[in-house]
Amino acid sequence: MTASPSPAIGQAETIPITLPVLDALLADQAFKADLKSKLQLTDEQIAALGKISSEAVTKLRHANAENHSGRAETARQSAIAAICGIIGAEKSAQPLAVVCDRWNKGSEELEATAAKDTEPTMLKGPNAVPKDTRVVVNIPAFRLDVFQNGSLIKSYKVGIGYPEFPLPQGLRKAQMIIFNPTWTPPDSPWVNSMAVTPGEVIAAGSKQNPLGPIKIPIGSPSLIHGGKPPAKIGTFASHGCVGMTNAQVKDFAKVLAQASNTELPDQTVAAYLKNRTKTRVVKLSNLVPVELRYETIVVEDGKVHVSRDVYDQNTNTEENLRAVLEANGISLEDLSAEEKARVLDALNAMSRRPKKQPTPKPTIEGNQNSADRIARANERKAEAERQKKLRNQKEIVIEISLLSGKGYPAPANLDSGTATPVTALANSLPPATTRP
Repeated sequence: MTASPSPAIGQAETIPITLPVLDALLADQAFKADLKSKLQLTDEQIAALGKISSEAVTKLRHANAENHSGRAETARQSAIAAICGIIGAEKSAQPLAVVCDRWNKGSEELEATAAKDTEPTMLKGPNAVPKDTRVVVNIPAFRLDVFQNGSLIKSYKVGIGYPEFPLPQGLRKAQMIIFNPTWTPPDSPWVNSMAVTPGEVIAAGSKQNPLGPIKIPIGSPSLIHGGKPPAKIGTFASHGCVGMTNAQVKDFAKVLAQASNTELPDQTVAAYLKNRTKTRVVKLSNLVPVELRYETIVVEDGKVHVSRDVYDQNTNTEENLRAVLEANGISLEDLSAEEKARVLDALNAMSRRPKKQPTPKPTIEGNQNSADRIARANERKAEAERQKKLRNQKEIVIEISLLSGKGYPAPANLDSGTATPVTALANSLPPATTRP
């Protein structure tokens, strides 16, 4: 289902807050002021929140763990328990909502739109297809799409935030493209290995600047930026940002300019990028909404795509599957027995806690002779291999006959972040409907 900008506090799996995220937010004095004025938290409570979040960051630093894919559910539960321990469980709902809202919406550093009636909003319903110009990022699919006037013109495979630094969900805005950006390192453990000091400004073009040649702000603290190696595309790669390779972000800047009706000639881009130490800012002629979605079940071009629940949000459920199918005019009961079994099997395999599947009844019947035993052993081995392969998949795709021609569009001119051409890559994939 499409995540709302402000998750319900009663559902812990939808809360994107971790202690490292809280630590980052508390570095903003305006955020701390909001905690005092709007929620009447005391200085002592705010200091205690700062202490527990800082200690969590220190533990990550010592364990060198924040760049590794951990369990998002564990990180969330630790944050909720710590916050409740300081504020009290009965009073924690409102502070948690404020923290989630700030992380998901971002601090509005960019210009406000001219009028409230022109403010963009999140599209409603699962797998909503834009009819306007906007960027859609589906987090568990590691995919960014650019729509122009309702047409999908370009797709990119991207990197997403680590579970400890999850990519926010909700609506953001792109209003500028910054060439040769500077970088101010946060006070975070992943910075320690870079021989820089938190708070100092790292110059544009510096080898210590991880942002690459271009960044697109989408509301602090999140960015769409380059600097990622191809190996990080399609996996955890950032600290709350959408990560691209340098080649991808250069192409994306041109596509974004085109979609927003911004004049940005190739020779201008080349000139800006040639002078790597000089920062240039290009204001978009029209702001572009950026939807950060969390949809693990997507009907795409006649097929059901089930992605792994990377942030442990319990989205691969039959209830969500039914909602997605109904949005496309069919019900779960309309599927054939084989299609239904395959889709439900995929939901289980991609869920945060897959249930162990029963060993299928052997198809080999007859006396227990040597040949029978070998055949049955081979069946069990084949099933074990299948289950192992499912556990390693990031996505399972099932073709559904009744969905032919329906759903969200397939990738357009996909940039996978590798040097391998898309057509050659597609031809090299096995005919099976699972993707690694």
